[in-house]
Amino acid sequence: MDETGFSLKDANVSIIGLGLMGGSLAMSLKGHCRKLSALDIHAATLEFACSKKIVDYADSDPVKVLSDADLIILACPVPAIINWLERLPKFVKHACLLIDLGSTKRTIIEAMKTLPGNFDAVGGHPICGKENLSIQQAEPALFKDAPFGLVALSEISENLREALRQIMEVIGANPVWIDADAHDQILAMTSHLPFLLSTALSLITDEKMAVFVGPGYRSATRLVETPASMMLGVLESNRDHITEALRRLREALTEIENALLENETTKLMKLLETAQSRHQKLIQ
Repeated sequence: MDETGFSLKDANVSIIGLGLMGGSLAMSLKGHCRKLSALDIHAATLEFACSKKIVDYADSDPVKVLSDADLIILACPVPAIINWLERLPKFVKHACLLIDLGSTKRTIIEAMKTLPGNFDAVGGHPICGKENLSIQQAEPALFKDAPFGLVALSEISENLREALRQIMEVIGANPVWIDADAHDQILAMTSHLPFLLSTALSLITDEKMAVFVGPGYRSATRLVETPASMMLGVLESNRDHITEALRRLREALTEIENALLENETTKLMKLLETAQSRHQKLIQ
């Protein structure tokens, strides 16, 4: 890497975690850096990545993957990211840039603050994805035009800022700087609560109703297919904001329920129209 500043084309990039996010990021970055390596604990994932030439090198040994990394990207579930932030100093003694892709940010940012001075770190979260999180579902265009949340630990170094600029340009994402707590509060409403809604609706629907399941139900419950092992860490690391989102949801459902029970047609119509108007503004 050029000593006068970050150059992606001259950098050795190592991605930890080759699921949907890590695999898609690798596909986007391949050919834009000097060397692209990946670390994953699953042999089948490593074999797939190598056979499809998604990365230049892949292994389950941290020493082999991280020893010459100029930039490390943590693309694994939140608990695994926290674990890696504790372990990285053992494997990386040289100056290294670090980015994570975790779905919540407060616990990760606090863990990043404990890293030794050779790490130059920033929190990240691309707002995109699918229910199936395997590398087989990865695609280079996953980040195209997607918001990419960025959370600073303190002042961002010019080196790290330039690295982010070049990466965002290559993957086509739109960087959005945000505070860690604000990020988690917003994502509780826009991502974590929808997952729980999908879960709750699936829990209360009897299997005998399957013959009448149509596109509306499928779209409303698709998020339940997200692996529970991944979502558990997200829910636990954002418990306070998620429980507040659930409280607000109960209030809205109660208001709708009361309008139905009391046969208040005008009030019910207003609630439906207000919701539709707000939805149109949110997704425009």
